[in-house]
This record gives sequence, C-alpha cells and structure tokens, in this order.
Amino acid sequence: MSTGAIDLHTHSSVSDGTESPAELVHAAVAAGLGTIALTDHDSTAGWREAAAAASDTGLTVLPGMELSTNYGPASVHILAYLFDPADETMVRETARIRDGRLHRAERIVERIAVDYPITWDEVLAQSVDGGTIGRPHIADALVARGHVSDRSAAFARMLHWRSAYYEKYYAPSPLAGVRMIVAAGGVPVLAHPGTRGREWVIDEKTIRALADAGLFGLEIHHRDNTQSGKERLFELAAQFGLVVTGSSDYHGEGKPNRLAENTTTPEVLASIIETGTGSRPF
Repeated sequence: MSTGAIDLHTHSSVSDGTESPAELVHAAVAAGLGTIALTDHDSTAGWREAAAAASDTGLTVLPGMELSTNYGPASVHILAYLFDPADETMVRETARIRDGRLHRAERIVERIAVDYPITWDEVLAQSVDGGTIGRPHIADALVARGHVSDRSAAFARMLHWRSAYYEKYYAPSPLAGVRMIVAAGGVPVLAHPGTRGREWVIDEKTIRALADAGLFGLEIHHRDNTQSGKERLFELAAQFGLVVTGSSDYHGEGKPNRLAENTTTPEVLASIIETGTGSRPF
C-alpha cells in the first residue's frame, strides 16, 4: 500500500461529483493522498477509469460505492468497500435504486417546473451517460438557470426533504443493505450517521442488528456529523466493536468538502482490506 493520507469517501461525475473518475484520481494525487475510495452513489461504473488513471501514480484506489437505503422516513447511506461488482443481487438492487432515483427526479422536476422554469433535458445535461441521476443534477440545472446561487442553496430550498417538491425513492432497508454487501464479499460502513445530533443517531437496537449482520464500521470523522452525534457514535463503536473511519465526502466543486479534510488511520484501512474478499484495491 502507498503512504500518505487516506480518504475513504469520494464521488466522481458517475454520480454527483463534478470530476470524472480520472480527474478525481489526479486531484487526489495533487493533494498528496496515498489512498482514496471511489464511492459513487449506487454505481461501480467509474471503477475501471479510476483504476487506469491511478496506474503508476503511487495512489491506491479502494473500489467502493455509497449504497442508498431507507430507514423509516430517513435515508441512510452505507459505504460498501471491496465487494464483487458482478454479484447478482448487488447488480439487480443497485439498478432498481438507480431507476427509482431517475423517475423520482423526473417527478421532482415536473413539480419544480410549475414555479421555476426548468426542463428534464437541462437536468440530463448536468449528468454523464450511465451515471446515477439525482437531486444534485437538478440543483446544478437550477444554478445554470440562475434560480439559485449554488447547490447548497438549491438543497436548502427546492430540494430540501421538507419541501413540497420532494419525493422519496425505492431503496432497501439498512439491514438488507448490510447483508447484501457482506454476501458480495464487501465491507459495510455507515456513512455520516450523526448529521442531526445525538438524538438522531440510529438507535442502539438497530446498530446491534446491523453489527450482527456484518456492519464493520461507522464514519464518524465527517464534517456533517454534529459533535453530539459523534460522541454517541463513539459510544456505539466501542460497544459493538466497530471501526471508526474518517473521510471528506468529496464532490469536486459540487460541495465545499475538500480532499483529506478528514482521514482514516492506516490500521483501519488494513483491516478493511483484510476483510474484503469481493475485489481488491487498484
């Protein structure tokens, strides 16, 4: 493995980042990172390009994905590392999730268009062929139209989950998601689960069930987790023997998050690589 900082949560234009997988790799090299994980939403379509770009750079790329799941009224994301991209259940379920995201996005655009001029073609123009289309692409289209100043403003207004324009989409439960990742030889880590404070962290009973199913860790060092949320997550990690990760959740210019603003220790990375059996680092 290469030396340097370890950032285990990044996105390319295959989902909602603004850089291609190759551009993301080059940005990580320029930032002096030793390892990144490519974790596009519900898609492995960027793996091959990232692997080719990382060749001979000294950068290690962990193949991964950010899997969408639904937990009651909330969305819960699970970082999946080193799973088999050809696993039949993973392929089927992620295709179903992407299809749900696509049609949900179409319906959201129809609602927004009543009040703000915007077309579906303008949203498609913000995505790449074969990528996962979602609210960030709607946000980019709204920015291009001049309705909002940036993605953050769009998510605070039209695309907020409490907005009248909002609609959920199909995704499996967190428990089904963890089981699916493990069955595909992968390593599941809950992504930024403390964003709304201690009282909004997934309850102890559910974390126990997820740990029993093979949940490997909690992404605690993340800019969106609150201090009280982090404190509770550290308690749960200790209680259930879960590793602690940290990462940027980098989206290029799509978010203010910067590469390596939070990182993971080499020891945790080594344990993830040792545990994953579905694929290997690039």
